[in-house]
Amino acid sequence: MRRRLSIAVVATVTAALALSGIIALAFTVRGAENVTRVELLRQAKGFASAVHAEAELVNRRNPAASLRTVLIALRSPLRLDGEAVVAVDGAGVLYDPTSPHPRPAALPTGLSAADIRPLDLLAGRSVSGRKGQLVYAAVPYAATVQVAGTRRSELQVVVLVRRPPTGLASAGPAFLIAAVALVLVAALVANRLGHRFVRPLQAAETVTARIAAGDLEARVPQPPGTDPELASLAGSINTMAETLARARGAERQFLLSVSHELRTPLTSIRGFAEAIEDGAVADTGRAATVIAAEARRLERLVRDLLVLAGIEARRFSLDTRIIDIAEVAAAGAAGFEPMADELGLRIRTDTADRVVTAAADPDRLAQVVANLVENALKYASGEVRVGAAATGGTPVIWVDDDGPGIAPEDLDRVFDRRFVSDRRGGRPVGTGLGLAIVAELVSAMGGAARAESPIGPAGGTRMVVTLRPS
Repeated sequence: MRRRLSIAVVATVTAALALSGIIALAFTVRGAENVTRVELLRQAKGFASAVHAEAELVNRRNPAASLRTVLIALRSPLRLDGEAVVAVDGAGVLYDPTSPHPRPAALPTGLSAADIRPLDLLAGRSVSGRKGQLVYAAVPYAATVQVAGTRRSELQVVVLVRRPPTGLASAGPAFLIAAVALVLVAALVANRLGHRFVRPLQAAETVTARIAAGDLEARVPQPPGTDPELASLAGSINTMAETLARARGAERQFLLSVSHELRTPLTSIRGFAEAIEDGAVADTGRAATVIAAEARRLERLVRDLLVLAGIEARRFSLDTRIIDIAEVAAAGAAGFEPMADELGLRIRTDTADRVVTAAADPDRLAQVVANLVENALKYASGEVRVGAAATGGTPVIWVDDDGPGIAPEDLDRVFDRRFVSDRRGGRPVGTGLGLAIVAELVSAMGGAARAESPIGPAGGTRMVVTLRPS
């Protein structure tokens, strides 16, 4: 990547230099052409004025010959690439004014009669232009010539031709040296930038590969002076690794918790089964009751694990319709009254015979209520309350317990399936996965679940479920 970056930077600089050189050359040539044209017009007008003013002193018979001689002599000092003195008749035909016999005019190499526009010259207008690499100027003047003893006037034209300088001869080597120096500097800068940018990216790539391989302790180094964008990338990767490490730890804790939940009933089942097998149990009926109870506990745990797996894989259906959630809450609470009696607790419902409608799946909502009540029975010290109402137009079900409450830092985590509570006074009720199932089912129905604690002077916890209005 560093090589590609260096090549790209050098190529960009080279292309920019070439483009700027071409543009500069084009403007230079255009400017030199304009300067040369103005200069040629000025010089040609100077010669024409001099001839017109001093015609008699230069040559009594014809000033054209003398002017031509002067132009030939001044060709080198004036840096001319061609010169001519011609005449134009009334029809716009060019002829040689220095010849005693009519003959066509000889123009500088590369020019034709059409280029200097004889009709414009007849109108007294100067003509200038460019032909190929040559810039020319033609200035007319009135001359008095003597032919066969007779003096007459004719229109003569001085034509000057020059190749405009491009500046390449003087500026070309300097520009080439500067271009080479700039390309070398660009190569050095590109190499340095390559080290500056590519090395952190390579380090990030190495660390992400280690993370993907399972090394969650790997971190991308962030030395002082790192560019903000690269530092942000490194920080994001490090944060991801830390999050994955925490998730792995929580997952390990969850597996340990599930393993403990499995081991406890299995130990009881195995112990009583072996005792029955050895004939060491006098009351086999009681032993069978314990084995059946522990088997049901295992069944609930496996069921909850399967429910969670199905929810995560979205392998469950919802039959959402408008229902009375107060009725569902009351029925769910009534179903746990026998268990509450066994535990010495009391369940109270606070629905006040009201109708509270919401859009939900009745079976899934009944499962939510059951899990909340089961969780409350695990920590309550005397009473569990179940209620339903429409708060601000939002259907709500809540379940309160008068237990020790939840620590503030744990309120946002109690619905995480990997969360292991350290609440005091917990009874062996449920599987510990009920709240995770509640959060997933309520979310699937478009609602939300939260925990509030404390709810009284002595503590207590309220689990609140909000649903979609009907």
